[in-house]
Amino acid sequence: MSALHQYALLFGMVLATVGFVLCLAVIARSLAATKEEGAKDVPAASGELSPEPVWVRYHVRYYGYALLFLAFDMEMAYMYPWAVVYRELGLVALLEMGVFLAILFLGLLYGWSQGALRRQ
Repeated sequence: MSALHQYALLFGMVLATVGFVLCLAVIARSLAATKEEGAKDVPAASGELSPEPVWVRYHVRYYGYALLFLAFDMEMAYMYPWAVVYRELGLVALLEMGVFLAILFLGLLYGWSQGALRRQ
């Protein structure tokens, strides 16, 4: 199978997926009962209108937690494919993953030094 044939198959699959999603969206839009309500666009908490603007709900201290979560979530996303090719690449793959984990560990140390892990 040539590379051009593989790209054509990939393009066809992407096109079919986008078409399928658009068809489902059109069917859902046409069959759904819509009712216009002005209160649907208003931010509310437990059925009551929020006394504060929406952007003040989350304290800035959660920013550190979010960054650390994303860093370690990406670590796991990269470690699965790495584990698949580790046997083929050997020591080179081990060194590359070591550098990657060292960079993440430096990020963890930075977050720790800034108090991102401190309980509040």
